[in-house]
Amino acid sequence: MSLFEVNNKGNIIVHGHLDRDTLSTNFWQGLSSSERSVLINAKQSAIDLSDVERADSAGLAWLINAVRDAKQNGVSITLLNMPEKLHKLAKLSSADSFLPVK
Repeated sequence: MSLFEVNNKGNIIVHGHLDRDTLSTNFWQGLSSSERSVLINAKQSAIDLSDVERADSAGLAWLINAVRDAKQNGVSITLLNMPEKLHKLAKLSSADSFLPVK
């Protein structure tokens, strides 16, 4: 299973570990052309983090870049079910203001 999957409604489900050991590329570069098309056509997307088992500062940076890259391509991102530890890391890093958490 890959780190994340894009469903046909343009929502993204992230699985497993969101850390420096699993993140080799940024979010937008990791998408196939068909996944990019689904997101661009949807114009908005939710990233569901409920299946994330572990995350570190690299995972936080990946999320910030995912929001930025999506916005640059006309897609509004909302983060759902952010793990408490990741949310605390975002607050400690003063990065929580960059993240559209619901």
